[in-house]
Amino acid sequence: MISPKTLLVLLLSSTVSAQLFNGPTRPPNAFTNVQPLDTVILTQNNGSEPVYPTPRIIGTLGWEDALVKARAFVAQLTLQEKADMVTGQPGPCIGNIVPIPRLNFSGLCLQDGPASLRLANFASSFPSGVTIASSWDKKMLYERSLAMGREFKGKGAHIALAPVAGPLGRSAYCGRNWEGFSPDPYLTGIAMQESILGLQDAGVQATAKHFILNEQEILRNAFVFPNGSVQYEAISSNVDDRTIHEVYMWPFANAVRSHAAAFMCSYQRINGSYACQNSKALNGLLKGELGFQGYVMSDWFAVHSGVASIEAGLDMDMPGFTLPFLLGGGLNAVRHLLRHELNTERLDDMITRIMTPYYALHQDEDFPSVDPSSGRLNFFTPPATYQRPWNLTGPANRDVRDNHGDLIRKQAAASTILLKNEHNTLPLKNPQKIAIFGNDAGDVTEGPINQQIFEFGTLAVGGGSGAAQFTYLISPLQAIKARALETNALVEAWLNNTYVSQVTSTEITGAGGILLANTPDVCLVFLKGWASEGVDRDTLDLDWSGNEVVEAVARACNNTVVVTHSSGINTLPWADNPNVTAILAAHYPGQESGNSIVDVLYGDVNPSGHLPYTIAFNGTDYNGLIVTAINTTGPDDWQSYFEEKLEIDYRFFDVHDIDVRYEFGFGLSYTTFNLLDLTVQKTDAAAQITSRPEEREIQPGGNPALWEVIYTANIIAHNTGDVRGHVVPQLYVSFPSTAPAGTPLRQLRGFEKVELSAGQRASVDFELMRRDLSYWDINAQQWLIPEGEFTLHVGLSSRNLLESTTFTAVGGGANNSTARR
Repeated sequence: MISPKTLLVLLLSSTVSAQLFNGPTRPPNAFTNVQPLDTVILTQNNGSEPVYPTPRIIGTLGWEDALVKARAFVAQLTLQEKADMVTGQPGPCIGNIVPIPRLNFSGLCLQDGPASLRLANFASSFPSGVTIASSWDKKMLYERSLAMGREFKGKGAHIALAPVAGPLGRSAYCGRNWEGFSPDPYLTGIAMQESILGLQDAGVQATAKHFILNEQEILRNAFVFPNGSVQYEAISSNVDDRTIHEVYMWPFANAVRSHAAAFMCSYQRINGSYACQNSKALNGLLKGELGFQGYVMSDWFAVHSGVASIEAGLDMDMPGFTLPFLLGGGLNAVRHLLRHELNTERLDDMITRIMTPYYALHQDEDFPSVDPSSGRLNFFTPPATYQRPWNLTGPANRDVRDNHGDLIRKQAAASTILLKNEHNTLPLKNPQKIAIFGNDAGDVTEGPINQQIFEFGTLAVGGGSGAAQFTYLISPLQAIKARALETNALVEAWLNNTYVSQVTSTEITGAGGILLANTPDVCLVFLKGWASEGVDRDTLDLDWSGNEVVEAVARACNNTVVVTHSSGINTLPWADNPNVTAILAAHYPGQESGNSIVDVLYGDVNPSGHLPYTIAFNGTDYNGLIVTAINTTGPDDWQSYFEEKLEIDYRFFDVHDIDVRYEFGFGLSYTTFNLLDLTVQKTDAAAQITSRPEEREIQPGGNPALWEVIYTANIIAHNTGDVRGHVVPQLYVSFPSTAPAGTPLRQLRGFEKVELSAGQRASVDFELMRRDLSYWDINAQQWLIPEGEFTLHVGLSSRNLLESTTFTAVGGGANNSTARR
């Protein structure tokens, strides 16, 4: 008889290397972008500006008392205990800081991930980052993370390795975009803010990751020969000063201002230097310019040096040990102290930074113990690898889900995007004959963890550290059958994509009784697209011959509705097929996948999702390409130059006037909306706004003057349709012509989600902070508001702009707006 331990190994065998995520070889037909031979090579010593020393924690904005407690704790530690506090150990969680019983410190448990407590049972699988971003709902962003945080705490996890702003989404092909929110820095900044507040209001430390420029998976880690020598260092993300400030740092600034407890530094190099020992990024930008008061932990096995990483700003090494085929050996704090290579004050600051959020969130007060089942489920460091004793007490297999299934269902439905709805096909009018196609419709047949190789089963989350172990998963087929029972409808299903995509049109029309013999009222096609940490996407098509499945079904069914479950951007070449009457993009919706899509299909929920990215006509239309190969052999030769600068996603398509299939911010509803009477007013009518902000003491988020609201715009939203629905007015800003070259044509600077009954109107305000109207001046090394006339646009997407108005910020009067339609 197979033992429980052996069974667990078999069930998890496909994910044993999951914390390393070394990707497979790309297939011959995959997207490629070969690095030019004349590429300038930035090495670890010649590209990134050095910034020393590491700024010390000062404890501000509510952390003052916690800082006092943290310093008192540090004062009692022995040298070995200090080393233990900054270095992870094998243990029951994905990351572990060992307990110090004599000080009544139970240690720290770090757990994945951004969509669920990954290595746990009786925990929920929430909508992924890109899914909840599609809701454009600040309250839902907060509520999702609050519920998730409560589950982490219930299982004894002090630190959630979430949320994600890196990758931001520079490239449509990046394998991890779905873990984050949007390639727009403003939208992602709001999502980071609400997610961090939610997690930490639940009493769990949030980890903003991956800092910074982690925009592709291919060669994110160094490639090492079996003998330990390096063939290639990790790829270097090379970016200019203005771009890193206005695009990639922007959402991380929101994270710092929201008092994120921790930041995770990324794997790849930044302008030549590894991110976890890049002093410009960690000391200069994060702890210096942004005033970050928490601690910086490494991504797993991302430490390539000891004292150099510490002096560059790294505070915690995870997982704290290394493997033979990986570079580096951890921080080795004790060794460096004994050799007088490490300043004791710096080590104390590292621990103080770690312990201050611990006390600020009251984790020293009756925090739950680690669920003993965590150790059994943690395949990364199973009990046989423990080097220290772990006394796991308290009830095992705790059910922490509460009523979160209902919340997940609501959030996933609200995040579903209606892209097409010809002839008011949706909502469905209780069809009596329903045909279902696609291998995404049914149940997963190989266990509770989705994998790319699983042909059959709905896809509700991606792969890697952001994945989930489902306690349950409602498939679309299951939910549709349950709904059909209410009206005694007929449901027939064909889940084999290979069969459906290859049948002839004669077969599909029913000759010989093979398909569609009952002439369905509607054909529902469910398609999926896998994406995972450790490997970038080969294509922007849907998997398992998805395009061919749609074309085959649409040839015979003139009422074909397509639902996609994918990581984000798909080019949808069949979108203009007249027999494809409706399209819904549901992304990765979590455990209530089937119920949430049925709620939208049948009109129980009016769809209100909007695209957090742009869908182009072709994969070749996108810029910001990942590097997939090089033709040289130098160890530092893998380089990714962010030559597009500020022009990513809609900013690129807009400035070059490129037609797209569905623009950023697009999303239909079962009702219609209008936006009227855009106005803008100074917050302080008597204030004289200067180009340069007032110099103030740095607080979390940077100069507090940048976060002051200086203008407020207002719009009237009107539901002009027949049913209740949610409208998402979006505010875009065009900078004056005096702004530097390369400034985007329009930039998102505000959005709100408002529920309106049929015929109802509501007033909607957008607060504009100084930072929203500023650009980063590389000479002044300062955020400046340009002189001249700004234009505000408000609309229902980035290209459906219904109202605009102009005003002059610097030197302008109090009420100097001019509106036009």
